[in-house]
Amino acid sequence: MKKLFTKNRISNIIFIIALAVLLYPPSREWFMRQIAFSPSINNDSTLVIEDYNWNLQGLNTEDVNFTEFKDKVIFVNFWATWCPPCRAEMPMIQKLYNDYKDKVVFIFVTTENWPTVESFFIKNNYNLPTYNSISNPPEYFTKTNSIPATYVIDSKGTIVIDKVGSADWNGKKVRELLDNKIQESK
Repeated sequence: MKKLFTKNRISNIIFIIALAVLLYPPSREWFMRQIAFSPSINNDSTLVIEDYNWNLQGLNTEDVNFTEFKDKVIFVNFWATWCPPCRAEMPMIQKLYNDYKDKVVFIFVTTENWPTVESFFIKNNYNLPTYNSISNPPEYFTKTNSIPATYVIDSKGTIVIDKVGSADWNGKKVRELLDNKIQESK
């Protein structure tokens, strides 16, 4: 009688499952969420936003100039609906936003139009304040073209988190940092 599961057959099954996880977008996003780590915190950062003059057109909120948020704790995320790592971190960001939206300024910047973003938000039950950039962002934000790119800025203008790629934004480390920076800003 022939063995049903040989080493070769088991290897092939594992390979097919791994390939499916990597190629099928929902499973790829799920996998990215499972391996997401908290971002590194720049405790000794000397990176300071000098020029806050940045005009943002609100897609689901009012237009603003970034100067309005000087002296506040700010969470800035550059993203797109077509970006798998962006989509992977969004559920964690939404949870963080739900808990901190009254204490931290959240800015989500995309180059996409509102109908595209709106259908993505409705499908996933997101309500993040989203903008298109009308003018050039602060110089430090232009150092990468990769997305997602996320920055946490304290009330003194210091960039305390600078993360390119997806991360676990709802973890204890990020929450403790935000709590500390909010307390310092009072």
